[in-house]
Amino acid sequence: MSEKNDLKLAVLIDADNIPYSNIKGMLDEIAKLGVPTIKRIYGDWTKRTVSGWKPALLEHAITPIQQYSYTSGKNATDSAMIIDAMDILHSEKVDGFCLVSSDSDFTRLATRLRESGMRVIGIGEKKTPQPFIVACDKFIYIEIIGESDPLPKTEKTETSKSRPQKSKVDPIDRKFIQLIKRTVDDLADDDGWAPLAAVGALINKKKPDFDPRNYGFTKLTPMIKSLNDHFVVDVREIPNSQNKHIFVRVRK
Repeated sequence: MSEKNDLKLAVLIDADNIPYSNIKGMLDEIAKLGVPTIKRIYGDWTKRTVSGWKPALLEHAITPIQQYSYTSGKNATDSAMIIDAMDILHSEKVDGFCLVSSDSDFTRLATRLRESGMRVIGIGEKKTPQPFIVACDKFIYIEIIGESDPLPKTEKTETSKSRPQKSKVDPIDRKFIQLIKRTVDDLADDDGWAPLAAVGALINKKKPDFDPRNYGFTKLTPMIKSLNDHFVVDVREIPNSQNKHIFVRVRK
């Protein structure tokens, strides 16, 4: 499979269950994860409820797929999107899928794609049911995309317990702190130190919707530093390099 940033992604959008207001932010987010080689959006374009999408489709070169609602109360859009996804899967033209929806009906699709070795990224609102979230390799909430302003890059800001006063910021509760501690222990060496990047990657496997932005932080490092009652962070210089290795251990 390709390297992470070279992943060829099929982006399939459910127009019935996703707001169009932040389409640019969504596509920018997807670009961080791979190359969107296929971009399709599904809906009944005869309905006024999806008319707001139309200008965005032209601006971002997204192909609209017309799907009439044959029966009242039944979502034909879901079926069309699922059929297309399976066709794309068997075409072997992509390395992964980005399913943009808040609908739990796509849970089985996400599971089936992962069974075939595809990387599956979900994007949806915070109301998205948990089964769909955990069926994805990674799930990103629309509410955090493009909302977080960069934090000042000072040690004081990073280590402060006070976080940006953002709307819809999740609390860092005891259960989540225990998850981080268990993950650090899973990866720790004999001295208790674990690479922070590996910790973040493993947390994401355990909790696909994990993202520091959910908690008001732009990056993992300042989030962990803010929890200095629970963790110790060590930044190690790499000889003859401007890069640094960041390690974390549970505070005794």
